[in-house]
Amino acid sequence: MQRVISTYRIQLNPDFDFDAAAKVAPYIRSLGVSHVYASPYLQAAPGSTHGYDVVDHSQVNEELGGEKAHEWFCRALGKNGLGQVLDIVPNHMAISGPENRWWWDVLENGPSSRYAVYFDVDWQYSEIENRVLLPILGDHYGRVIEAREIRVERHAGSFTVRYYDNTFPVDPRSMKPVFERAADHADSADLAFIAGSLDHLPPPTSTDRKSRRRRHRDKEVLRAQLDRLLEEQPAVRRALDEELERLNNDADRLAELLDRQNYRLAFWRIARSDLAYRRFFDINDLVGLRMEDDEVFDDTHALITRWLHEGVIDGLRIDHPDGLRDPEEYFRRLHDSAPNAWVVGEKILHPDEQLRQDWPVAGTTGYDFLNAALGLCIDQRNESAFDTLFREISGEQRSYHEILTEKKYLVIRELLGSDVNRLVSLLTDICGRHRRYRDYSREELHQTLVDLIVAFPVYRSYVRPDAGTVTEEDAQLLRSVVAQAQTTREDSDEELFTFLLRIMLLEVDGEQEREFVARLQQITGPVMAKAAEDTAFYCYTRFTALNEVGGEPDRFGLAPHSFHELMRERAHTWPGAMLASSTHDTKRSEDVRSRLAVLSELPERWESFVRKMQEACAGFRRPASTAPTEDGTQYPDGATEYLMYQTVVGAWPIELERLQPYLEKAVREAKLYSSWTNIDPEYEAAVFEFAESMLGSDTCRSLIQELVEEIREAGWLNSLALTLLKLACPGVPDIYQGNELWDLSLVDPDNRRAVDYELRSELLARVSPDDETDLGEALAAVAADTEHGLAKLWVTRQALHLRRRRPVLFLEGEYQALDVSGEKAAHAVAFSRGGKVVALLPRLPYTLGGDWADTTVHLPEGRWFNVLSGEVVSGGAVALKELCANFPVALLEKAPGAD
Repeated sequence: MQRVISTYRIQLNPDFDFDAAAKVAPYIRSLGVSHVYASPYLQAAPGSTHGYDVVDHSQVNEELGGEKAHEWFCRALGKNGLGQVLDIVPNHMAISGPENRWWWDVLENGPSSRYAVYFDVDWQYSEIENRVLLPILGDHYGRVIEAREIRVERHAGSFTVRYYDNTFPVDPRSMKPVFERAADHADSADLAFIAGSLDHLPPPTSTDRKSRRRRHRDKEVLRAQLDRLLEEQPAVRRALDEELERLNNDADRLAELLDRQNYRLAFWRIARSDLAYRRFFDINDLVGLRMEDDEVFDDTHALITRWLHEGVIDGLRIDHPDGLRDPEEYFRRLHDSAPNAWVVGEKILHPDEQLRQDWPVAGTTGYDFLNAALGLCIDQRNESAFDTLFREISGEQRSYHEILTEKKYLVIRELLGSDVNRLVSLLTDICGRHRRYRDYSREELHQTLVDLIVAFPVYRSYVRPDAGTVTEEDAQLLRSVVAQAQTTREDSDEELFTFLLRIMLLEVDGEQEREFVARLQQITGPVMAKAAEDTAFYCYTRFTALNEVGGEPDRFGLAPHSFHELMRERAHTWPGAMLASSTHDTKRSEDVRSRLAVLSELPERWESFVRKMQEACAGFRRPASTAPTEDGTQYPDGATEYLMYQTVVGAWPIELERLQPYLEKAVREAKLYSSWTNIDPEYEAAVFEFAESMLGSDTCRSLIQELVEEIREAGWLNSLALTLLKLACPGVPDIYQGNELWDLSLVDPDNRRAVDYELRSELLARVSPDDETDLGEALAAVAADTEHGLAKLWVTRQALHLRRRRPVLFLEGEYQALDVSGEKAAHAVAFSRGGKVVALLPRLPYTLGGDWADTTVHLPEGRWFNVLSGEVVSGGAVALKELCANFPVALLEKAPGAD
């Protein structure tokens, strides 16, 4: 396998398929990248724009070009000396249609399906035992039936249930009454025989191997017989079609047939409280996989493993490992199948949390680094000013933690109630077997369990109930969680919480107890993710540069010494982890965050801007007739208006066609006045009209343009600093598609727009010197550019080429902070890698003002070549005003033999 030194993330979709990706391979190689890092491309649901909705793990996505185009893509990468890293999705599959043949088989055959054990379905849950609830109807079931919106359709000898664009298989046994009536009308003994034979099929509840095989064999025989009969006897075909028409026009008969299916169609809102399968978060058509089952792992990873063994791919990014029953066991199985593969997990770490060191992975996907690096750009001295302004504008006096706690309760109640209810049912059964806890009501157990889930400060714990192991780290976490949960209510039951703690620590033995621990750990992550990233981040808008995946919006910056300590630890523990700055999931691009970070340096100027914008926009607000209070509330609310001001400054220039979709997502995610499941058209219209009026106002545009011009250069300097950090710190840096130039994108879908690779190829040619020691022409091109961000491309290209020349140094070299002294020492970050490479960059550039005064950095002895400016300097005390005279950041390589 080819060692992963750096990656370039591409988002494949029908408009940027394998052929299109193959064409940009020469550019990516010229940039200096070692590996293309591709979004998921196994067969996804029709029309998928992202690939995370896999329906078939055994083939390549046809909408991206299929197998032949994939082979061409891989050959193009190899021809250009590029390896490949692939994003895969082991946690769940899409179940929206017949394209997922495993799920289709489950719906047709129920628990007797070979694939029933593949999916995380509780077949014994609720009153519809041995059936799956499918919440896809737009109204109550009875109304939909009576409106004739559900029909049974024939396809040769097969039958489906159709509800608009949704189709579902029909259990063959359920068709007996229809066949019998049609046989009578057609006077067909052959059809009557088939109808009678359906009774001999083993029922869908038969799960023994013999019955299951007989059901699958016999139903296909009967289906083939029916195919021939209908083809050969038009009269029988007409009689059957007429009978189906009568069935579809008789609500009672249709309901009776639907009741005999292995699923129950239901109003979509039921999913909030009553669902028998694990989902990806709250998305009903993404069902969880039982990856702990050997057969499931083998069937879902066969193609991936083959590619790893053949050298088609060198590494994997594992999506949402926290959703798995036992992430450690999954990673171990993956490691055993491909020991040399580079594997990173999309594990979202709390700033005080460490990745489990016994996991056989290279590390995380880099959000921990992203937030630490951003922290360097924040002026911690000005936090109180931002607190005061946000509280005044929004009226929100609570802390971020208090808001997050409230949103966890909201998410459990509105989005993930069904998952919690299944857990409560399991806990009820457990308590029923222990006499001291038998008399707790379901309501009491529900409240206690919810308080416990809300008290988790991190995504999840990693107790391994199937292996019977609890680490001391997990034990400490769970004890603190229980202690915190007990303080939630005055009437909290200490004895019940103690019992729950004993269960979680595996001190209470039993199959249900182990199941409870596994299920509990799978739900705390979705609660945290939905409450934080997808809700609280859009409510607590104090300083939105900090509202990033894996970040804590109430942590205002990071001191340089703390950053250095994190990087030293990273070099020792996770030297091969990914380094990210923008991803397909970030809330804002690195350049938007870099610009917003400048505002932390000038709170008075920011407040002045906000006051002037409020005054200019006063006439754009409207009274709220549906506000939750009657105190003269106006739309938009203060927090959303404040978010809007930060957004336009960070992403300027931005027009309504980009801003409005962002605001729609923001207000629905906030779930204050509108949401994805309960849209408030009046509120949203008010927000959109406000935005349109703001962007249409000459006064507002002038205010925005004036502030952006004032902070633009400092924002670009922050971006260059973060780019160099990512490329020089311990780990494997990832370039998100297009972000090698300035990119002012917002959250998806804004950050998944098409990338202009022709422009990037042309610009890269301008900064690709024929002689790496003569950088004059390239630097002249960089200096002449004021539009695209050639300086960022230059840093990216030069650092990536240096990494490619000296991979061991960057992947294994020690990280050592360098001493900086002088008047502006607090504005500099400097470090060496393995004593052979030095990176130096500014922080807080606005207040630095471009004047380093007497500040010096102490370089190790020797001669050093600055690959960004072409200058040579000697070790010892070097003045930053000289080192950064021709380029604002420095990347120094020690000359050979200069030790």
